[in-house]
Amino acid sequence: MVKLKVRKFGNSLGVVLPREVIHRLQTGDGEPLFLIESNDGAYQLTPYDPSFEKKMIKAEEIIRRYRNTLHALAK
Repeated sequence: MVKLKVRKFGNSLGVVLPREVIHRLQTGDGEPLFLIESNDGAYQLTPYDPSFEKKMIKAEEIIRRYRNTLHALAK
């Protein structure tokens, strides 16, 4: 567990992430982070875009469905 303190930045509020958290998230200055709320009300901070996973699942379905066509087009 890492304790964070909410601070005022201009007209906004924010938190400063410690170096070890930045390293574990494999992120850096200007990189997006996503705060995901689960069904039980807990939050998870992640560098991975949850909507991207949905897009990749759909892309994999399309690739499987049109495998022969895509293979022919690749020639």
